[in-house]
Amino acid sequence: MPIGTCFHTRTAALCESMSWRDWAGYFAVSTYEVHHEREYNAIRNAAALIDVSPLFKYRVTGRDATRLVDRVVTRDVLKMKPGQVAYTHWCDGRGKVIDDGTVSRLEEDVYRWTAAEPNLRWIHMNSHGLQVRVEDITERLGALALQGPTSRAVLESCVDGADISHLKYFRVTPARVAGIDVEISRTGYTGDLGYEIWVPWEKGEALWDALMAAGRPYDITPAGMLALDVARIEAGLLLLDVDYTSSRKALIPAQQYSPYEIGLGRLVHLNKAPFVGQQVLRAEARSGPARQLVGLEVDWDDLDRLHDAAGLPPQLPLTASRVSVPVYKGGRQVGKATSSTWSPTLKKMIALATVASDHAAPGARLEMELTVNHERKQVGVTVHPLPFFDPLRKKA
Repeated sequence: MPIGTCFHTRTAALCESMSWRDWAGYFAVSTYEVHHEREYNAIRNAAALIDVSPLFKYRVTGRDATRLVDRVVTRDVLKMKPGQVAYTHWCDGRGKVIDDGTVSRLEEDVYRWTAAEPNLRWIHMNSHGLQVRVEDITERLGALALQGPTSRAVLESCVDGADISHLKYFRVTPARVAGIDVEISRTGYTGDLGYEIWVPWEKGEALWDALMAAGRPYDITPAGMLALDVARIEAGLLLLDVDYTSSRKALIPAQQYSPYEIGLGRLVHLNKAPFVGQQVLRAEARSGPARQLVGLEVDWDDLDRLHDAAGLPPQLPLTASRVSVPVYKGGRQVGKATSSTWSPTLKKMIALATVASDHAAPGARLEMELTVNHERKQVGVTVHPLPFFDPLRKKA
């Protein structure tokens, strides 16, 4: 049975919908209100506060901390400076992705590593022969994502000991909020201006109260997973076990993905010191992947036509879908759409998909399975570069 995070007393009191889900053994709010519309609008137009504490969190310290992290992940950790954060992934020996997350270099030999699934054993296995300590701090460290156009103003009004106005994209700094020692990183999972605040577990309730009080003039709104799902699809951000399968869970080769197949090839630094899967990835970089991650825009006129033929007005999904559906070209399946949603900001139905490389060029016309009146149809879609939504304020 799930348990509450360090913010549970606050989130439970606000969860009018009584709609929860299990996230890594913790209660996570699906939507605070009956519908997630206001929560989504807070992400894109004001400030949203999201409990992301269920992320697995590890602290890596010691003389060889940098060597260990660099040995496991595909990015060049030697180039990271203290105060820098890197989004990255790590692979098995066959160059297939195990998981993805962030690595923050807090000090010269101190790292905080986040992951979607448990990775402590894998990290320990790769620490053989190194002078390093790896701790699972998941239950000791809470995390709140403060996301949206007014998130910077909220923090500027309540933070001491740090210059939030000049905190760069993917950087982290120690700070104080209402006398509470925290770390604030300019990161998030919404593709918008945003921050993540990392706090000792026992100080979680006090931090929540302080941020809600400071954010009141900026229309701060607690947001759940349904709103976050829409935002992350617009931002072209992957979700493990939805948009790709961890190589540890794959049952057949088709369920294993290389970084190049899920749009993470830019994060593979082949010329750095040896890392797990490097030789295989070098070969794939030369030959190119057989399939690629793309965005799909649904043709509205085609969607309208299919519904009209059934005597129905166009039906828009109320929530983002995590159910994969086939993608076709001329009646032959060439891939699958894994996440789809109606985008309130773009006023379009969009999807993340993995398709064969010879059909992945922007502008390519394909078809995606769509159910209309309980019948499987095919609606026209156009390949779109990712992300769908990328506001200047995200990095400004």
